[in-house]
Amino acid sequence: MTPRSKHPHELRSVRLPSGKTIQVVYYDNAPYSPRAPHTLLHVCPACTSELVYPTEWREVDGRRWEIHLRCPNCQWAAAGVWDHDPVEALDEVLDQGTRTLMGDLRHLARANMEEEVDRFSAALKADVILPEDF
Repeated sequence: MTPRSKHPHELRSVRLPSGKTIQVVYYDNAPYSPRAPHTLLHVCPACTSELVYPTEWREVDGRRWEIHLRCPNCQWAAAGVWDHDPVEALDEVLDQGTRTLMGDLRHLARANMEEEVDRFSAALKADVILPEDF
C-alpha cells in the first residue's frame, strides 16, 4: 500500500496568453505557491512596485481567499491562497487608492468646471454669445 500524501495535489499545464506553458500545482483544488507567500500583497515581489492589484478573487473558506494578482509595472502575475489578515491589508490599500483617485477626480472636475465658467464669463462680457449658440 502506498502512503497517501498529507496534502493531495494535482499538476496541471496552463497555457498563458503569451503562448508559454507553465505547470501549476493545485492542492485541495486551490492553487498552491511553493514559495512563502509575502504578506504585503500590494507589493510586487519581482520589482517592488506598490501597484499590484487583484484581477480575480474568491473565498476558499471562512478565513482564506484565492487571489490572482498582477503588477502593471513589470507584468508579474501570480495566484495564491492567503489568510484573512494579508487580504484585509490589501483591501485597505485598495480602498485608500480608491479614495485618493476619487479625490483627484473631484479636484480635476472642479478645475475643469472653473475653466469653463471663466471662458463662458469672458464670452458673456465680450458679447459674443448668441441665441443660436443654445
